[in-house]
Amino acid sequence: MDGTIRSLSKAISWRVVATLITAVIVYLLTGELDFAAKVGLADTAVKFGAYFAHERLWNRIRFGRVPAQPDYSI
Repeated sequence: MDGTIRSLSKAISWRVVATLITAVIVYLLTGELDFAAKVGLADTAVKFGAYFAHERLWNRIRFGRVPAQPDYSI
């Protein structure tokens, strides 16, 4: 299970990448850098919290997990 700090770090790093992608797409569509930056930041504000909550929820679900094997046996 990932810890809270790891989940938070993953959320931040993903949002940086996703914000840049969103801003570039909006800029290519509109040609307006200021508008692209605003849309990118608004997108980040909403999706950051959603991603973090999603990640923490999945940590509670056992689906697809393989139990850890001990490094030794007695």
